[in-house]
Amino acid sequence: MDFDITLILMGLPVAFVLGWLASRMDLRQLRMENRQAPKAYFKGLNFLLNEQQDQAIDAFIEAVQNDPDTSELHFALGNLFRRRGEYERAVRVHEHLLSRGDLSDDDRHRAQHALALDYLKAGLLDRAENALLKLEGTRFEAQARLALLANYERSRDWEHAALVAQKLESSDQGSFKGRLAHYLCEQAATLHAAGQTEQAHALLDKAMETAPEAPRPRMDLASLQAGAGQPAKACATLMAALHAAPGAVGLIAPLLAKQALACGQGETVLHLLQDVYASNRSLDVLDAIVALEAAGTQPGPTAREWYARHLEAEPSLVAAAKWIAGEKLEHEAFHPQVQRALDHAVKPLTRYRCAACGFEAKQHFWQCPGCQAWDSYPARRVEEL
Repeated sequence: MDFDITLILMGLPVAFVLGWLASRMDLRQLRMENRQAPKAYFKGLNFLLNEQQDQAIDAFIEAVQNDPDTSELHFALGNLFRRRGEYERAVRVHEHLLSRGDLSDDDRHRAQHALALDYLKAGLLDRAENALLKLEGTRFEAQARLALLANYERSRDWEHAALVAQKLESSDQGSFKGRLAHYLCEQAATLHAAGQTEQAHALLDKAMETAPEAPRPRMDLASLQAGAGQPAKACATLMAALHAAPGAVGLIAPLLAKQALACGQGETVLHLLQDVYASNRSLDVLDAIVALEAAGTQPGPTAREWYARHLEAEPSLVAAAKWIAGEKLEHEAFHPQVQRALDHAVKPLTRYRCAACGFEAKQHFWQCPGCQAWDSYPARRVEEL
């Protein structure tokens, strides 16, 4: 059979035309897809700006389906799911990103960080810890350590929290000495509850070395000494705390007065607190002075006289209620009702208020139960702020 080159020559133009048509169809399809993806993306962005998150998610899902290789859309979609509390869907999106082989190292670290945040928000602390530890040595290292710190605080893992705080301190991410002192105090409290008093004392000594100006380590140590029947040592520790942290005098004074009376140093501490009160008119200091005066052998101003002096210096409903408690009214039969009304009125004024979130409590907290911030409670009550 002879080979006819004429047929080949005639077929070349046909093949060229078919190839050209096919390429045009591919280009047209590609252009249509490229138009659809940005359109869906901008539509989703518009919904997001208008706080229409449901419609924004639908638009982003459409964009991802049109262009499954677009990592930015995946990140946006995962963040939207997390913000809405749909943590399982957010995890799936970020896990899908991590499974892709074409993802750059930076995007992979970014996806790992986003996945860790998903676990944190969902309360899966163990998974969050594992995800955050994988970010060591990446550009997300500092953020991961801060998240780890919050994670360990939340689970009350003070030992690991201290290790992370030390890393943050050494990497110039700010001062974490105050937090380190709190972690050591928390560990000391656990050891003391377990009967390991010597180890608790050692941790409190370390806490005082870590943050010399912090009042808590010395106050906790004084509590241990008082519990062990050593009021003189407790008194000396509290006086040292007063010198190291004068701003916490409102917290220290009541404890100091109690231990001073127990060890026979009431007069010495009374003169000290009177000097402190002259420059810092704290009601807690005044109450400690009144307690020491009442137990003293030498005559001095009565409680009502002290509260009257305080009222002369500055208005105080709390001091007024304490002053009127010993006052004889013209209609004495109504005194209990009046006193009860005053005591009810001053209750909100005797609370402590978090400076970070405004959470109020009857007692002073080193860590706010509301926002978890450390040292956010001033040592003064609401009326004195």
